[in-house]
Amino acid sequence: MASLFSKTITLGRELKITDEEFRNLRDFIYEQCGIYVADNRKYLLENRLGNRLKQLNLKDFGEYYYYLQYDSAKSSELRKLFEVITTNETSFFRNPPQLKVFQDNILSSVIAEQRKNGSKKLRIWSAGCSTGEEPYTIAMIIHEILGPDVSSWDIRITANDLSERVLESAKRAEYSDYSLRTTPKEVVQKFFDADGKTYTVKPEVRRLVQFGQINLKDKAHLKRVERSEIVFCRNVIIYFDDEMKRQVISAFYDNLKPGGYLIIGHSESLHNISRAFKPNHYPGAIIYQKEA
Repeated sequence: MASLFSKTITLGRELKITDEEFRNLRDFIYEQCGIYVADNRKYLLENRLGNRLKQLNLKDFGEYYYYLQYDSAKSSELRKLFEVITTNETSFFRNPPQLKVFQDNILSSVIAEQRKNGSKKLRIWSAGCSTGEEPYTIAMIIHEILGPDVSSWDIRITANDLSERVLESAKRAEYSDYSLRTTPKEVVQKFFDADGKTYTVKPEVRRLVQFGQINLKDKAHLKRVERSEIVFCRNVIIYFDDEMKRQVISAFYDNLKPGGYLIIGHSESLHNISRAFKPNHYPGAIIYQKEA
């Protein structure tokens, strides 16, 4: 869930949302998934939801709000709402400096600690995984570090997103060269099968990742995720208000094992959100750690 509302939908007719309709829909969206739409972004709901009104043949946003609450197809429409309000702009090996720190310092340290304890088990959670580029990138880095020994490890990357549509795309593991724009050529050659302009992630990478739908607003959902050594949640919490941020960060803290690591977007910060994590400073990245 890397960026919200980044495209404008062009309508055959212009639909305007009233202040009351905006407040009702904004509060409904927040209640359902925790995404907060600020007052100065009213036009974004017009642009994003207007197309849904057109397809449902509804005359205004008030009717759409009623539809979401009472229509027999409300559950199906809620899924479409989630897809409309989240646009997934991402790529493989996004933010290389941060991933270098992850590979050289964090993952290497966790693997060494597991070996020291006589364990070959690794759990990583990718929360807000979008179309799969992030968890597959993590899996490729694991392959790079462990090499042939990877087959002797019990590894699972739990990859979750709000949108079922992007999860279906992630499971197909088929990408264009645009998704690979930040990926080193040698990595593309090693971990993808190319067929024309389509690049498919190789099976040995895919088998490390398990996809599933999750709503970060739902505490029960969060508690079902197996406890992890590392949690990735990059470019997601910037779309939450402070209360929702605290709730989600607290859930990550509870999920992490003692000494575990939380990796958020390079432009994101836990400042004024949580003091539970120790910030570890590296060149190009800050990685948060749960005290052992």
